[in-house]
Amino acid sequence: MPLPSVADPLLRELDRWHARGAVAPLWLRDDDAVSATASLERLVEQTERFSVPVTLAVIPAEEEPSLRNLVASEPHVSVAVHGWRHADHAAPGVKKQELGPERPAETVLAELSSGLGRLRAHYGEHLLPVLVPPWNRIDAALLPALPGLGFQALSVYGREKPGPIPAINTHVDLIDWHGTRGGRPPERLFAEIAARLSEVAGTGATMGLLTHHLVHDAAAWSFLETLFKVTAAHPACRWEPLSAHLQR
Repeated sequence: MPLPSVADPLLRELDRWHARGAVAPLWLRDDDAVSATASLERLVEQTERFSVPVTLAVIPAEEEPSLRNLVASEPHVSVAVHGWRHADHAAPGVKKQELGPERPAETVLAELSSGLGRLRAHYGEHLLPVLVPPWNRIDAALLPALPGLGFQALSVYGREKPGPIPAINTHVDLIDWHGTRGGRPPERLFAEIAARLSEVAGTGATMGLLTHHLVHDAAAWSFLETLFKVTAAHPACRWEPLSAHLQR
């Protein structure tokens, strides 16, 4: 079956990687996991079917036993720490953030330490010591303290920046947050993935895709299905677990 033309920008970029004898690395992060909802079970099934490792950003204070049971039976699923309660503490008029400067640093860091400990106890070897700040925002003054809590990396959205803790970011967001609040147009998504891969060619950096299972609509699910088919069929593409980047 021919692949859809909407994927042509990505296919052309992967062909360029193949011509250089290189393999393009991608990774997948899904945010706001709390329980084994039908949409999360669908994502887990979809990623397993295409052998795509997925890291779930789990909210420690809200996570439920059903999520633990789901993750325990899925070797391709890992867990990262999604703040503490995903609660907005920002001042009026300021963009939402849980890990901002509004509260004492000691309070915020204590919550993060509790979150890491809780998820480690509940998820064992599935837990990766990676902090995913809610809304992808964190006060830069907190970053130097994260390694001392046991975190090995930070994952937000956008280009990585030098800092006191390694960053393993996502770069393309599946969801149209300022419009339909569902899946973005596939032609935009394929073009952005291709652009990121072109930008990092030869650098060892990766391309991170960000999803949010709780708000996926038909367009979002359809795009993921197409993307996974395209990448599964191309020799110059590899979906990597987040753990692979912690080891580099």
